[in-house]
Amino acid sequence: MPLIHHLSLRIQSFAPYPSRIPQRTCIRTVKFSTIILLKHRWTHPVIVKCQPNAKPKTYEDGIPVEDVKILSKFKSRHNYIRVLEVSRKVDHPFAGSRLLLLDGPGNIHSISFLFKSLTHTYFDVFATLPPILPAGPIAVLGFGAGSTARLILELYPDVVVHGWELDPSVIAVGREFFGLEKLEKQYPDRLFIYIGNALTASIEGGFSGIIVDLFCRGSLIPELQDPNTWDMLTKCLKKGGRIIVNVGGSCVESENKRRDGKVVMEDTLKAMHRVFRDNLLILNLGNRKDDSTVALTGKTPDLEAWKSKLRRPLRSYVDMWEPCSF
Repeated sequence: MPLIHHLSLRIQSFAPYPSRIPQRTCIRTVKFSTIILLKHRWTHPVIVKCQPNAKPKTYEDGIPVEDVKILSKFKSRHNYIRVLEVSRKVDHPFAGSRLLLLDGPGNIHSISFLFKSLTHTYFDVFATLPPILPAGPIAVLGFGAGSTARLILELYPDVVVHGWELDPSVIAVGREFFGLEKLEKQYPDRLFIYIGNALTASIEGGFSGIIVDLFCRGSLIPELQDPNTWDMLTKCLKKGGRIIVNVGGSCVESENKRRDGKVVMEDTLKAMHRVFRDNLLILNLGNRKDDSTVALTGKTPDLEAWKSKLRRPLRSYVDMWEPCSF
């Protein structure tokens, strides 16, 4: 099965900004970013290309545009939101998926499949967290359309999830296109969603774990490059709790060209390292170590015990963690 790490979409056209692309823009293929297979590795940027004279291409160069449907596209107060649906017939790891794209470059913030739970993205790495946590609720900071919450709720029957999302339009899209409304009805006592600043998240007694996936305009939010933020989040944890973070990498495309994804990732890890020191692990997803990275706080757990509590497809991630040092 493929593992897809950081995902983004960039639109190339005759228009200066994606929202101004005319409805009849000549688009031939949708091209997705780095895809890592167990035996083969492809590296392709995520691009919607305008190629007036081009012939339709195979999935190796992208997904033919006729196999991708735009279900929604609009601007909210905080985001440029697009929802894409990929045909189940296309020969591609995204076949049968729905994708939530935010910001100008179109980084993918949620992904769901009709007939399977695992996404083969960093959301699956997040879903390995509960077995190494003390009992208690988990916070998802940067809820998106609920990809992380869905996995945790389905895999761990006793876990309660509290999610924070700044943009109410993102939650509305999640409910309409990603089954979030059904999820809320299915787990009324285990799923709680809040609209607001995720960095104000708190609960009486603390969280057993905090999942951080906070991006704005295509880049990790600046607060994550400040050690004080990690000090603050640590105070929201129960004893023995952990924080797992999508720290991005060189594949992350920001609206601000001065916020290079690799540099922002390194600055975030440096800020975390100042707080957690030797109790910081990283997991690299990509052909290069700076492609896309997930960070985990706390001492290295018993790896075999951890794997024994995971579904088989998730066990391979456990051996990928390594110490973070500067």
